[in-house]
Amino acid sequence: MIRVNEVKLSLDEDISLLKEKIAKKIKIHPKEIISYKIFRESIDARRNNISFVYSVDVELKNEEKVLRKNKQVKESPKLSYEDVIEGNEKLIHRPVIIGTGPAGMFAGLILAQRGYRPILLERGQDVDTRSKDVENFWKMGKLNLESNVQFGEGGAGTFSDGKLTTRIKDIRCRKVLNEFVNFGAPEEILYAQKPHIGTDILKIVVKNMRKAIEDLGGEVHFGSKVTDFCIENGKIKALEVNKNTKIEATEVILAIGHSARDTYEVLHEKGIQIRQKPFSIGVRIEHPQKIINKSQYKQFAEHPRLGAADYRLTYQSKNQRAIYTFCMCPGGVVVAAASEENMVVTNGMSEYARNKENANSALLVQVNTEDFGDDHPLAGVRFQRKWESLAFKLGGNNYFAPAQLVGDFLKDRPSKELGSVKPSYLPGVKLTRLKECLPDFVVETMKEGLIEMDKKLKGFAMKDAVMIGVETRSSAPIRIERDQNTMESVNVKGLYPIGEGAGYAGGIISAAVDGIKAGERIIKKYMPLL
Repeated sequence: MIRVNEVKLSLDEDISLLKEKIAKKIKIHPKEIISYKIFRESIDARRNNISFVYSVDVELKNEEKVLRKNKQVKESPKLSYEDVIEGNEKLIHRPVIIGTGPAGMFAGLILAQRGYRPILLERGQDVDTRSKDVENFWKMGKLNLESNVQFGEGGAGTFSDGKLTTRIKDIRCRKVLNEFVNFGAPEEILYAQKPHIGTDILKIVVKNMRKAIEDLGGEVHFGSKVTDFCIENGKIKALEVNKNTKIEATEVILAIGHSARDTYEVLHEKGIQIRQKPFSIGVRIEHPQKIINKSQYKQFAEHPRLGAADYRLTYQSKNQRAIYTFCMCPGGVVVAAASEENMVVTNGMSEYARNKENANSALLVQVNTEDFGDDHPLAGVRFQRKWESLAFKLGGNNYFAPAQLVGDFLKDRPSKELGSVKPSYLPGVKLTRLKECLPDFVVETMKEGLIEMDKKLKGFAMKDAVMIGVETRSSAPIRIERDQNTMESVNVKGLYPIGEGAGYAGGIISAAVDGIKAGERIIKKYMPLL
């Protein structure tokens, strides 16, 4: 097959015209095209016009002739994932995976597919039970410490937008997308420029993935929190679960997520090498989705083919701090994401349709390790807790989130009443002054950044936009040190720290790829368990 790029359709041209456009692009008759498949679809909204732009893999009757005549056309790159060759050592105990976020689930899937019958331990609950617990927290303010937006089947990403964008270039990314489609995600994620699944569909996908792991001989245990790591002579030997059960294990994949702070503490006490890592802190900012659509799509904003517009903004402030938007959720809601008592944490979530009234995004400022004021490996966790606790108190000690209108924030005055934007956060918000739950350097950078970002996205700094605090969980504040080649902990053999929680991923796809890589390490070393 050959890859044909920059094939364009206008906003009002039907997708059925794509074959004709491909033929015209490479100067052949449409009848010479045997088949074609969209590799990438994107939207070009430049020059006051909008078009859909496609990269297409095409099967032709005479591909060699086209490749010779058209130097802009190349052979389609290889997309299929190749299984690694299994090792010849005997695996005494079944591999154990701690956590069922994307890293843990894909590590479990690859091992199950190859006959290694993994055991997955999840401190939280299955996605259906978890959804009820989360709904109870949002509506009633009753937090379940082991079943919430951070803990449970599917990990923290389950209650997000299911965004599948990534900057990493790895053939395993394609396997991840294909597996998502196999388990119920829409096929468009294979070619969309900014693919997403949505929380509603992602819940179905993770259940189907879990069933597949179990059908292949794996086990998934919910309500199973690892409370101790048994280490002898620098090797993992067993795990303690819920302080009362021991599981012997010599190959353990650690995919605990960025909010397993109590597990971080256990790992540190056991002497497993951890170091501080920079992260970011800020707020969720909420606008009417119509404002974003109009700013991005101009006169085409209401065209039915376009849907909810998104954005991504960055700025380097005068104080040399980076400020940027993150995890933007078109047509979504701001959600309560606390996992510890008496703390407020925000996140964003969209369903597949992205049809809610508001758009929201994290507005984050870079935090350096020097800002922690402490050289302890877990100082970043303490830093997060400080601002989450202040946000809880500022919100009224009932999991309401502190909020402030952008106009008031810029003029350094507390907000007294809402404007045109109705906040979506539940249990609710309390209007106040956000500077009381954010570091001074964050407030300073956000004031500057809002003005500059508004120049790029008209309406971003609209006075009625609502800022809701605080967002602290964009990434882990630690990195669990691992060997670059084996992926094992640098000082505990058989322990594989992976994913966002270990400080090695920045989203669903990169975490899933990290999980596959860890599974491959075990496959390359051991024979399957027959």
